[in-house]
This record gives sequence, structure tokens and C-alpha cells, in this order.
Amino acid sequence: MPDALPAYTAPAGARVGHVHLQVTDLERSIAFYRDLLGFELQLRYGEQAAFLGAGGYHHHIGLNTWNSLGGAPARTQGAGLYHAALLYPTRADLGRVVGRLVAAGYPLTGAADHGVSEAVYLNDPDGNGLELYWDRPRAAWPRDAAGGVAMYTHPLDLPALVADGQAAG
Repeated sequence: MPDALPAYTAPAGARVGHVHLQVTDLERSIAFYRDLLGFELQLRYGEQAAFLGAGGYHHHIGLNTWNSLGGAPARTQGAGLYHAALLYPTRADLGRVVGRLVAAGYPLTGAADHGVSEAVYLNDPDGNGLELYWDRPRAAWPRDAAGGVAMYTHPLDLPALVADGQAAG
């Protein structure tokens, strides 16, 4: 990094807009993200790429087989994507999608209460790590003595989360 650059802080509105994944089987991946997670197929580029979004957005998830058709699953060792995180607007929304995964018998790899958020972890059909989560309101975030965020990792009550999703309909 050049020393001559002035300090810079990204604006508060900056965010990760979408994730684009290489997959080995486009139809299987579309089915996972559409049929289990509920994202809508927005656009398809032939047999090699698809774009899915929520709420009519052009895409939150891009999928392609340009360099991965029929290949090996995602690596778990070495540099690369650890996981993509999909933010749900409410706890009930997260509970609803987790309930769908549980009902379908889809394997989860973990679940945690981080104080600032509640998260459920799984791998997509190609082994790409996913975190499905919701953020608690900022006013409810745990703080340390200096006022900084004090995240933690505690067990998540998965049955209660799913029940909240079912109760919300």
C-alpha cells in the first residue's frame, strides 16, 4: 500500500451487493437457491449462468458454470471464500427459511447467537459456505465498557427460531 494515500473510511451506506458463484451443475444450484431458499430466478444466460434475487431485485446471487461445469466442489482448505452471508430482514424471516431447510432434511453445519445477530450455517450443493442470518436492532447489540461492539458466539435455540418463523406464517 502506498504511504502517500490519505486515510479513507467507506461510507455508512456501503454494502456487499451480491455474490457470484461458480457451480458445477446449474440446474441443481438454481433449484437450491430458488426452491429451498426462495430467491426468484430473474435472468438466465443460456445453459451457463443464472441470476436470482429477492423482492424483484436484479440479482443477489449469480451462478455460472463458465469454468466449473462438472468440476470438483468448493475447496475447504486454502485461500478463497469462507462463506457468503445472506441477510434476512427479521428473525421470523430467518426462522421461516431455516424451517424449510429442516423440513427438507437439508444438512446444517452450525448455528450461533452472536449477540448482534443470529446465524445458521450450511453449504450449498457445491460446498460453498453460506450464512443465513438476521441482525438485531443496533440498540440491542451487546457493548463493552468502552461502548464498542462486544460480539460473542453462544448456542442458538434453533427450535425457537423455527417456531418464530412458523408463528409469523
